[in-house]
Amino acid sequence: MERELYGPEHEAFRETVRTFLTKEVLPHHERWEREGVVDREVWRSAGRQGLLGLAVDEEYGGGGTADFRHSAVLIEEFVRAGASGLALSLHNDIVGPYLTRLATDEQKRRWLPGFTSGEIVTAIAMTEPGTGSDLQGIRTTATDQGDHYLLNGAKTFISNGILADLVVVVARTTPEGGSGGQSLLVVERGTPGFERGRNLDKIGQKAQDTAELFFDDVRVPKENLLGEENQAFTYLMANLAQERLAIAVGAAAAAEEILDVTTRYVKEREAFGRPLARLQHIRFEIAEMATEAAVTRAFVDRCITEHDRGRLTPVDASMAKWWATELQKRVADRCLQLHGGYGYMTEYRVAKAFVDGRVQTIYGGTTEIMKEIIGRSLLG
Repeated sequence: MERELYGPEHEAFRETVRTFLTKEVLPHHERWEREGVVDREVWRSAGRQGLLGLAVDEEYGGGGTADFRHSAVLIEEFVRAGASGLALSLHNDIVGPYLTRLATDEQKRRWLPGFTSGEIVTAIAMTEPGTGSDLQGIRTTATDQGDHYLLNGAKTFISNGILADLVVVVARTTPEGGSGGQSLLVVERGTPGFERGRNLDKIGQKAQDTAELFFDDVRVPKENLLGEENQAFTYLMANLAQERLAIAVGAAAAAEEILDVTTRYVKEREAFGRPLARLQHIRFEIAEMATEAAVTRAFVDRCITEHDRGRLTPVDASMAKWWATELQKRVADRCLQLHGGYGYMTEYRVAKAFVDGRVQTIYGGTTEIMKEIIGRSLLG
């Protein structure tokens, strides 16, 4: 079925993204994989091409559009190119809303021009050692010292952790446990006491820097409080729907892409004197995956539409996230199997898709957490 989600302006933007990937990303991606981080200059190039801050007001250099379909186009094209190193969606769709919705005018003037130009790379620090997806278990503390907070704690698995110039840190500002008493503090590169640990060695997405962060008596000025004190959990819950939708968009596109690659492969590869595609088992495998991908695409596209109308619920976003990412994992596994021994070779696209996509069911909230959210909504 022909997709009806996008208009001419989105397809024009798609061509811009493809050109950027061809010229600025793909020639360097293998080197970035070896080095474990992308070049800083590619962020500035993305800014010059108008790929950063799509929803940021034009007065700060942004795209000035709240239409999430542009973000979806960006995500889809990066996934289809296999360019997992440059985390533009994290910057635009996950960190961006906190700055555009919660920042004061003074904070916007300080941070948003660099955010849209690529001079400022951002990250958000939620996950802690031992807490995983449990945001209520956060132990990093920010103690009120009058004109500043004293920040202490550690974060892990922080995407953009090495390159980030601006980190939105979730910290506890009251001693009570649970979801209350958490605040968002913006910590800037070079602040005394803010240290980065290892660039973590992952099984996939090798070019995407993922780090440990440490805060030892970091003095964060009150001017860097984002939103209201003790309201972080509310903000996080409001923004997680878009984060999970963005992951679902990428997962659906990844499943489609690797299925397309595999369909071409089984038409060309021979076994027992004939193409694999002539074997009934292979045809059934492809038929099942194609059907699952088509049904998933219909739901994810509907979620994008609902999100742009301001009607996407956290439950629907959780459904999209767990279903699409589990499909991506399943399709990558089955497609690798259909490649036989070649699928295990890193030079084949399916091998990279297999390891790069495995984290999709984990970050942004694990599949198990998504099911818990959905179950609670239905059963109380």
